[in-house]
Amino acid sequence: MPGPPFTTPNALTASAHFDHIDSPLETQADSTSWIPLSMGLMSPLGMLSRFHACNLFKKVGLPLLSLILLAHVSTNLLFFLIIDPSEVTANYLLGVGRADCTGPVAEVPLMGYANPEQVGSGLLMRLYSRAFIVADLDDSRRVVFVSADIGMVSQRLRLEVLKKLKSKYGELYRQDNVILSGTHTHSGPGGYFQYTLFWITSKGLIRPSLNAIVNGIVKSIDIAHQNMKRGRLFINRGTVENSQINRSPFSYLENPASERSRYSSNTDKEMVMLKMVDENGQELGLISWFAVHPVSMNNTNHLVNSDNVGYASYLFEQEKNKGMLPGEGSFVAAFASSNLGDVSPNTKGPFCINTGESCNNPHSTCPVGGAKMCMAMGPGNDMFDSTRIIGQNIYLKARDLYEKAYQEVTGPLSSAHQWVNMSDVSVELNATHTVNTCKPALGHSFAAGTIDGVGAFNFTQGSVEGNPFWDEIRDQLLGEPSNETKACHKPKPILFSTGEMTRPHPWHPDIVDVQIAAIGSLAIIAVPGEFTTMSGRRLREAVKREFDSHGTPRMDVVIAGLCNVYTHYITTYEEYQVQRYEAASTIYGPHTLSAYIQLYRGLARAIATVT
Repeated sequence: MPGPPFTTPNALTASAHFDHIDSPLETQADSTSWIPLSMGLMSPLGMLSRFHACNLFKKVGLPLLSLILLAHVSTNLLFFLIIDPSEVTANYLLGVGRADCTGPVAEVPLMGYANPEQVGSGLLMRLYSRAFIVADLDDSRRVVFVSADIGMVSQRLRLEVLKKLKSKYGELYRQDNVILSGTHTHSGPGGYFQYTLFWITSKGLIRPSLNAIVNGIVKSIDIAHQNMKRGRLFINRGTVENSQINRSPFSYLENPASERSRYSSNTDKEMVMLKMVDENGQELGLISWFAVHPVSMNNTNHLVNSDNVGYASYLFEQEKNKGMLPGEGSFVAAFASSNLGDVSPNTKGPFCINTGESCNNPHSTCPVGGAKMCMAMGPGNDMFDSTRIIGQNIYLKARDLYEKAYQEVTGPLSSAHQWVNMSDVSVELNATHTVNTCKPALGHSFAAGTIDGVGAFNFTQGSVEGNPFWDEIRDQLLGEPSNETKACHKPKPILFSTGEMTRPHPWHPDIVDVQIAAIGSLAIIAVPGEFTTMSGRRLREAVKREFDSHGTPRMDVVIAGLCNVYTHYITTYEEYQVQRYEAASTIYGPHTLSAYIQLYRGLARAIATVT
């Protein structure tokens, strides 16, 4: 078997470690029995930890789900009631599937950094689509979640996938119950969009690339569909350390101090993990949502790969599918994107690559060479090593959460979907103030790039004034933005008024679809772009409050990023004012987040009141 792609064959292998328990079992477990354990197993508080208990069950060949009841019945003995898993009722029909979606790997532009020189010249890791289907036991309702190793899901890609699914399955899989999410690797092939802006960097439509992704996604859903089993879902969450930084901390500081004080970090460190097993305890797969950009591989890379989150999937799947080649085996592990907009895996932070000094300043510039010299560095010796380190960190936390996942997800399935003209959403801020979103436009700081991948020329982040030189070139080549669009986007100085540019095709989407899928107590918010840390927090809280206020309390709400159609970034109103890269790329104006919150609250209300 070949060694892992980001390490040597002798490096740490992905094998589970369980604490040793010295005390022997005093009786052998049958299908339903009591097992007395000596007091030597007990903690100072007189209770055995669930983790140690589960390890103990592994030693006698019992699945984790066997633990049903603890009873401390005397000062010397602790008893466990063991129930055969076949006697436990399944809550859902579950299916998982994985299929290759790599496509061409040479002489094709890579999607993510918008660097025309970053053209594929080979393969480091194959790309996969990972599909998960959850259905009611009576199969009356279904929800599909797909995480694909691609930069983002385009509208064209989604529509072609839905068209193929309809031709195969009729109305079983639809726009309201199918979520397509991209992991956001910046090292996958481009060329699968229909809007002109993305055609420029991808050099047009690349049909082999589009076909490979469409066919891979559909095949992964086919495999999941064909392998539906009665099963159960479990959720867990925990903190991932040493794997991310906020790449726009000065924007984050613009948010109210009272709001920031509620959080211990300027990034979301929490990972949410959904575990899937069949009714006999056989492991099927998992979905993990964690906010980090898959940009450990920088814009000098020319090898197609799935970056840090793809490496985490590789490690988990290799552990569970022992003896199988990568991409083979029944266990499927997806590490999906979340509100990663301002979150970087390059944990050493930004430094001037020519002098070595820090460039952690509001404009991310260096004294010599300007913004082009300011780059963030990962924890490793090079980008391959950094990818391995971050991917392994994410995998290890997911493995820990997976082994300790006991909170069961139960309840009905439902989904809600809406097409919206995001260029003209009326937003009620309060009882007396109403604002509107804007036609799409990108600001000057968009061209500056980020500390993960710098832009070109003399553009810098944090630009709240235009540049007469570039503005004149734009006016002559593309046309001047209208006064209405300029006013709507303030304080953004507009570089490209994409909503007013229609040749040869529209440059940006106006019509966007928003979507929520509820799997019992878990609500998945499918967002069409990159929400920043605080934007994601506000959205999750608003949706959770909406569920609470309509009789559906204690929902676990997660954000799935880069879904269905790509609309760049979504910052808070406060972050928008300082116009770093993420704000300049918030294409529908300063009230974009408020509009999305209003829309997703409406979807949550529809789910809560109908189901």
